[in-house]
Amino acid sequence: MELKTVIETKELTKIYNTQIAVDRLTFKVYESEIFGFLGPNGAGKTTTLLMILGLTEPTTGTVQVLDVNPVREPLKVKRFIGYLPENMGFYRDLNAWESLRFVAELNGLPRQVAEERIVDALRCVDMLKDANKKIEAYSRGMRQRLGIAEVLVKNPKIAFLDEPTLGLDPDATNRMMGLIKELSKEKHMTVLLSSHLLHQAQKICDRVGIMINGRMVAQGAMDQLAEEKLGVGKETYTLEEIYMKYFQEA
Repeated sequence: MELKTVIETKELTKIYNTQIAVDRLTFKVYESEIFGFLGPNGAGKTTTLLMILGLTEPTTGTVQVLDVNPVREPLKVKRFIGYLPENMGFYRDLNAWESLRFVAELNGLPRQVAEERIVDALRCVDMLKDANKKIEAYSRGMRQRLGIAEVLVKNPKIAFLDEPTLGLDPDATNRMMGLIKELSKEKHMTVLLSSHLLHQAQKICDRVGIMINGRMVAQGAMDQLAEEKLGVGKETYTLEEIYMKYFQEA
């Protein structure tokens, strides 16, 4: 069965003054997959995300999100996409119910639809029992799960998660990884996971793309990349070994 493409870029390029932030980027992301968007700080991941969201225009090249051009129809594209930034901001004097209702209002959801989605989102992230607590009392892990709940209230087809486990303890990290897999497999949501924690990405990503100095130097399933770059076939390998091989050659 042919996979449905939900994000596609062709020769996507962004230049700030004379600095090339993204250099002729061509890649696809498929429906319901978890795509690991990997690379060091300054690799061009955030700039790429801004172009996909329609928040900045490419210098050259094209990007399509579910067959919509985000440059021409940025508001339409934003209806498809949920975004969890690395540093999620909340009104800390609100509780989870109030915060999610605010998100629902911003997205123009009818009251009944909003309430149903809020309950479902809180249940999905296992926060119903803590939903009446003020956000200022939440741990970082709880705030990250609330951020996922905010994504779910939008009911997006695509979720961008930027370093969703940064600063979490091992138990909270495992719970977050499990939640991300559930979003992809049970809710059929496409997840674009931006991370530099390669051992975590290896556990849950269906495919990865490695960006270095604005260029996508590799993309594909990890066993495919391991065979191409390390020649290990089905032998044991780590995503870090694959990544470092590409990094050293870039």
